[in-house]
Amino acid sequence: MKNVTDSFVSLSHWTSAGSFGFNTDILATNPINLSIVLGVLIYFGKGVLNDLLDNRKQRILSTIRNSEELRKGAIDQLERARVRLRKVEVEAEEYRMNGYSEIEREKVNLINATSDSLERLENYKNETLRFEQQRAINQVRQRVFQQALQGALGTLNSCLNSELHFRTIRANIGILGAMEEITD
Repeated sequence: MKNVTDSFVSLSHWTSAGSFGFNTDILATNPINLSIVLGVLIYFGKGVLNDLLDNRKQRILSTIRNSEELRKGAIDQLERARVRLRKVEVEAEEYRMNGYSEIEREKVNLINATSDSLERLENYKNETLRFEQQRAINQVRQRVFQQALQGALGTLNSCLNSELHFRTIRANIGILGAMEEITD
């Protein structure tokens, strides 16, 4: 570290006679040297500064152009998305309307099927009732007939002799057999 410090100290001790050098002591420099240095810096630095500023300006302008292009692209994408959204909304409305009409058709079909089922059940019930009524009527007829037959047999038994009695029984058995074949 001491060597680095010594080298700067030795620079400050250079003699300016007959040679060109920089005086690093600010208080020892005169305004002419300062004006020359500043003039050289401004003259040569102006081009560099202009180049730097021009480069910066070009980068800013290109960034603005890129941003404008990106903004236009984003606006175009947004418009396309809005068009797609409107299209999807129209399709959704169509599906919704088709769904409602389909639901109404299904509802009508279900009501019709239920009505048909109820009508068939009503017909089965009525047929069953008629069948049961007919069976009850037939049972009552058979009982009435049996009671009438027993009453007639009782009357005949009291009035008839044995031979006439046997002929009457055979005739009644024949009639009962014929009636039984009819009911089966």
